[in-house]
Amino acid sequence: MKTFDHTKYRPAAAVPIRQRQWPNNTITRAPRWVSVDLRDGNQALLEPMDVARKRRMWALLVKLGFKEIEVGFPAASQPDYDFIRWLIEEQQIPADVTVQVLTQAREELIVRSFEALRGAKRAVMHVYNSTSTVQRERVFGKDRAGITAIARNGAAWVKREAEKYPATEWVFEYTPESFTSTEPEYAVEICEAVLDVWQPTPQHPCILNLPTTVESATPNVFADQVEYFATHISRRDSIVLSVHTHNDRGCAVAAAELAVLAGADRVEGTLLGNGERTGNMDIVTMAMNLYSQGVDPELDLSSPDEILQVYSECTGFSVHPRHPWIGELVYTAFSGSHQDAIRKCLHQQRADEPWQVAYLPIDPRDLGRDYQAVVRVNSQSGKGGVAFVMERDYGLHLPRWMQVELAQLVQRASEERRGEIDSATIHGLFMQHFVVDQAPVTLEGYRLDRRDGRDVIAAHVAEQGAAHQLHGAGEGALAAFVDAWMRHGGQRLNVVDYSEHALASGTDAEAVAYVQLSIDGRRARPRHGERVAQGGALGAESRPGIANRNIRGG
Repeated sequence: MKTFDHTKYRPAAAVPIRQRQWPNNTITRAPRWVSVDLRDGNQALLEPMDVARKRRMWALLVKLGFKEIEVGFPAASQPDYDFIRWLIEEQQIPADVTVQVLTQAREELIVRSFEALRGAKRAVMHVYNSTSTVQRERVFGKDRAGITAIARNGAAWVKREAEKYPATEWVFEYTPESFTSTEPEYAVEICEAVLDVWQPTPQHPCILNLPTTVESATPNVFADQVEYFATHISRRDSIVLSVHTHNDRGCAVAAAELAVLAGADRVEGTLLGNGERTGNMDIVTMAMNLYSQGVDPELDLSSPDEILQVYSECTGFSVHPRHPWIGELVYTAFSGSHQDAIRKCLHQQRADEPWQVAYLPIDPRDLGRDYQAVVRVNSQSGKGGVAFVMERDYGLHLPRWMQVELAQLVQRASEERRGEIDSATIHGLFMQHFVVDQAPVTLEGYRLDRRDGRDVIAAHVAEQGAAHQLHGAGEGALAAFVDAWMRHGGQRLNVVDYSEHALASGTDAEAVAYVQLSIDGRRARPRHGERVAQGGALGAESRPGIANRNIRGG
């Protein structure tokens, strides 16, 4: 930190607002979304999109449901101009989609921009100029009056050129660039000058767009700025109030959400936050934030893998696996306690009730993700994760004691591998250490009768290759077999725990049984490299008329 000098920076100025209302508000519907991927996003790429990639991105944006799409800066880019002409001449713009172009408030650029849009049914002409103190003083060398004249002239040229193309339904948009670094009262003043030129009405409103061109304060400050503007600008019923947030402080989504609370009607952004410097506001993240609160995002984000693929191919950027909502690992739990909580909640979650699953803010299936990726196992995982995988992939509902024992084996294997353990390996460890169906003892068959209120068993077993017939009695088949085993002279057994369940439905379904034994007063526990059951898991053959099934235990 020796090279750091925090004293050369100044905190953002407070906004002169009292009794702010936005903290008391709630977002109940999605704003009007505007994708600027083809303009703001494209100009920030190491290699701007060629026509083929622009067409692919356009097709994705339309498919996702965007109704307003900024398609370029045609006065500054011939590829943008040509792409816009292709959209119009090849009739690629759906009837319910409005295209938008950006231009500086310079006459020749405005004229060129209108030429690019000739023949469009409906279009937004978006004009801007910089208004902040540092831009006025150090870039343009003008006072407030001089900067306002630029905005007023730009608005007049936009209005004049629009009249040359009466077949197009025009919407005008003005942005005071660097709004967040502009004095609040001057931002209102310069926008009033633009409104005086355009004379919007409730039937034909214009758009005033408030950007965090460079994010310079916390999101609450931006919300104050937006509310101040919304409550001080005239003709509010004739204005669509828009915001365009950047991510220099990592708060672009939060700033946009708070701006909507403060009165914004419309939000400009990009897919996955691509854009200048640290990027634009991530529309996917904000839309999914709304969705998780029960608000219809009015965008179809149900196929995230397609979004990720097109985004990567068009921009050349990869998406971090922890990216909110649609990253590869965002619904994956490695922590044992998290895995256990997810498993228990999923068992109780009903289809007809609100979503309530620990550690999963939404149902991953809503985004086309299945539960295969929800729980993955490594050395940090515990019994909950192991149990989840065994149940999900093999239909085995392990009792708690077996979960604990198997988890220790899995953890040891994961530490040796120094990484994730897949489902097949976990199942292999289970089969190796807990399923003993041939040795040292095999149950070849048995007959069970009921005498004097007790179950009587005649069991045929093979021990070390030698056949034996065992006889015993007890309350239930297991008790009768244990009695027969000890009458035979075997080790003293006590059944500590027994559970079973079907592996499928139907009368001929296989079942699995889990048996925990105490052998000579000791519970069977696996040591590294050996099986659990010393007296064994038992393969059973039933009486006639009863479905065959295996009894497996440890």
